Amino acid sequence: MKIFGREPAIILSFIAIVVKVVSAFAIEVNAEQQAWINAVAAAAVGMILAIMANDAVGAAVLGFVQAVVALAVGFGLDWSADKQAVFMSLAAAVVAMFDRTQVTAPVPASAVKRPVSPVA
Repeated sequence: MKIFGREPAIILSFIAIVVKVVSAFAIEVNAEQQAWINAVAAAAVGMILAIMANDAVGAAVLGFVQAVVALAVGFGLDWSADKQAVFMSLAAAVVAMFDRTQVTAPVPASAVKRPVSPVA
């Protein structure tokens, strides 16, 4: 798969180089922050590829959100682990609400045998 007609690895390499150039000439970005930025870029490319392939989009979106939260914390966002967990729970709930409307069963509900309830 290609993004903008290019291989994903080329795009990630370009982003890494841009981050290094910006940190060298414009904005002070340390090595750890550069790593966080590149991790978010990798998660974004993974999410784009998952969307293009229509495969495991929910997991890719959650991975991207997790990478963005880690980046924000790396740049000084003062969230405790509890706050991060609550935010990720919200993100998971939103993704689950979307996934629920997109998933279809491979067989119709009428074809599934239902056990007879002893209470009924």
